[in-house]
Amino acid sequence: MRYLPKSDSERRAMLDACGVASPEDLFAHLPEAVRLHRPLDLPPGISEYEIVDYFRRRAAENADGYASFLGAGVYRHYRPVLVDTVVSRGEFLTSYTPYQAEISQGTLTTIFEFQTMICQLTGMDVANASMYDGSTAVPEAAMMAARITGRHRALAARTVHPEYREVLRTYAKNQGMPVEEFGYARESGAVDLEDLERKIDDQTAAVIVQSPNFFGIIEDVKAAAEIAHRRGALLVMVFTEAVSLGILEPPAADIVAGELQSFAISPSYGGPYAGIIATRDPFVRQMPGRLVGQTVDTHGNRAFCLTLSTREQHIRREKATSNICTNQALIALMATVFMTVYGKEGLRELALQNLAKAHYLAENLKPAFSGKFFNEFVVRAGAPETVNKALLKRKIIGGLPLGRFYPELADAMLVCATEMSRRADMDELSQVLQSRAAAEVLA
Repeated sequence: MRYLPKSDSERRAMLDACGVASPEDLFAHLPEAVRLHRPLDLPPGISEYEIVDYFRRRAAENADGYASFLGAGVYRHYRPVLVDTVVSRGEFLTSYTPYQAEISQGTLTTIFEFQTMICQLTGMDVANASMYDGSTAVPEAAMMAARITGRHRALAARTVHPEYREVLRTYAKNQGMPVEEFGYARESGAVDLEDLERKIDDQTAAVIVQSPNFFGIIEDVKAAAEIAHRRGALLVMVFTEAVSLGILEPPAADIVAGELQSFAISPSYGGPYAGIIATRDPFVRQMPGRLVGQTVDTHGNRAFCLTLSTREQHIRREKATSNICTNQALIALMATVFMTVYGKEGLRELALQNLAKAHYLAENLKPAFSGKFFNEFVVRAGAPETVNKALLKRKIIGGLPLGRFYPELADAMLVCATEMSRRADMDELSQVLQSRAAAEVLA
């Protein structure tokens, strides 16, 4: 009764107002077969301090303070203190999506700044107000390419994040959009451009390439774009590690779809995150989501307004470009504060640190692929799961075993080093991975 403080007299008054004699009468319209005539099979309630104690014990079971070399689309980067200071303000933390644009100038301002920075980061002309995450941005980009080209087929590289490809297939299933994959070169780990040449045709709307790819390899996006353009398709470039854009050339793509988790967004067991779609100006009206623009009010002052909304604001029905009607405004704000704190030179320095740490780690290990990589790479590990057990004993979270997604790489794992990786931990990881028998390490 603590959180529903209703006395018997209050309950009686509510039942009288409803015109029924008992709470059971409220459910009289339901079929008897679906009604439960017994209490829920739940344990008795416990006190507040017992609940707090329970969750503290569960939290103590987490690997807090462990070194981590996991990447694969979710990266461990430093989160500036200023980020939480800003996003915890009541104006942002308690505000819902700005449906009434004219009274949400603060939120609209931050979204406008976010869009501007994403354009600078990707080299594109226009960016939307954020997507739910990178995985949903990819199929939205593919459907956007289909609308622009009038075609209905997508080609995705096997080096695109496997879970992103799963989401793409789920979206495409009921969109009448066949999705085919093209392979990668077993030596370099980069996309097989000859396989792309063989599989692309005049019905291909989008060629989807990730760089750095799932193996950490930096792709030749320009070469893939040339092949796509020769057949009238659009090139969709995907990124999962946003920090890489601090040193890589802006992608030579028609549409960029990516994930900003690296920009001060904590791993949080998989979300919420903030994805983006950026594109060239001629394609802006086919872009999903929402777009905030700059204008002036009746007094001539600078103001912001919701310029483009693909579905909800205007109920476009069959003319809608997407069912995405909102954006991750609070999470995107985290990324905006991050970009503001680091700036152009700071982001470049952060990217160089990641590059240096990963290549230091690779000096003592032999990467499985010869292609150039950013801050993660594939290494042969014999039995990856066994190696990871050995590492956990040393308070190190190892890499991602790849056999789940790539059967041909069952003996390999994907390891990642960021600015948070310490030399001692990297040396210890190398020592375990170099061991001929993981059993010797476990002993």
